Amino acid sequence: MGGRWRRTLSVIHNLRIAPPLLSKLHFHSPLLSKPHFPSPFFTNRFLTVAAAIPCHLDPDPLHLDGAPENDPSVKIPIKAFFLSTSINLKGIQADNPRNIVPPSSRSALNYVALRFCNFNLDANGPGFHVKASNCRYMVVYQYGSAVLFNIEDHEVDAYLQLVTRHASGLLSEMRKDDYAIREKPQLVEDMQGGPDYIVLKSLDTDGIRLIGSVLGQSIALDYFVSQVDGLVEEFAGINRGMEKTGTFTMDKKKLLQLVGKANSNLADVILKVGLFERSEIAWRDAKYAQIYEYLREEYEVAQRFGNLDFKLKFVEHNIHFLQEVLQNRKSDFLEWCIIGLLTIENVISLYEILKDSNAVS
Repeated sequence: MGGRWRRTLSVIHNLRIAPPLLSKLHFHSPLLSKPHFPSPFFTNRFLTVAAAIPCHLDPDPLHLDGAPENDPSVKIPIKAFFLSTSINLKGIQADNPRNIVPPSSRSALNYVALRFCNFNLDANGPGFHVKASNCRYMVVYQYGSAVLFNIEDHEVDAYLQLVTRHASGLLSEMRKDDYAIREKPQLVEDMQGGPDYIVLKSLDTDGIRLIGSVLGQSIALDYFVSQVDGLVEEFAGINRGMEKTGTFTMDKKKLLQLVGKANSNLADVILKVGLFERSEIAWRDAKYAQIYEYLREEYEVAQRFGNLDFKLKFVEHNIHFLQEVLQNRKSDFLEWCIIGLLTIENVISLYEILKDSNAVS
């Protein structure tokens, strides 16, 4: 597959504790106020994330790697994860009320955006503007994706703990993808593409929601593609067995389970992930529409769904064929039963005829 799409990575993060920095914190965060884990190990992991947040407001906290010192661009790393098949968003909102970013539309029902800053937003008044690169953001989607903005590798595990507490159907192997935003106010255009990153004139919460939606859908699509690949491989094995033996041993229950798995994967991609639903943010502003279309093309969303649909049609074709074979087997069995009953009936009739003839003679 072309483009920038990557393979699945198994994610294991080792965190270090930095207690001397705790005295510098001046903000309310669920990572400190609600250590829901009784074990000191989990508590320290949460403290590590809070301690790792800088306590000064640096207008350019993350400079470009290898860029000249006079380059005004700011690099904001993005990490997308697919970790479960369902996430309880209401539980996350209840645990993190101070960090909720108000939704920009009433249709934002399948995700929740969280913001973590090193200052108290309430104390700065309603006119205070928060620069996106000065905070950490996490956008969590009901279908199982979580997209982290401006969060370093050693901090990721603690932030994901906020999500996994409310997740069901956790995957044995988490899926991950990396991307980046480079914020450059001097940029003439609103956006500019690059290898594994996008350059924006400015980044705000709507941009975070928009970019998070594409990355969250993309990493979820990768999971469902892998599920369908498993189905294709299973049917390929059945076909190879039929090629050698001329028959197969699958029962009807197993076949129906495969039918249900194929149908549920397609339904999840279309309905839960909302792969073809319109983005209201992109619809309202041409700038966001340009970013949205660029990212969907960069991640080859339409092409990958086309490949998924093609594989599902292959699975569907095999299912219909095997159903016909099982139906023919059932028909043959019923025919043999009928032949057996007719044979028994004829034997009984012949016996009665012989018995009656003997009685007459």
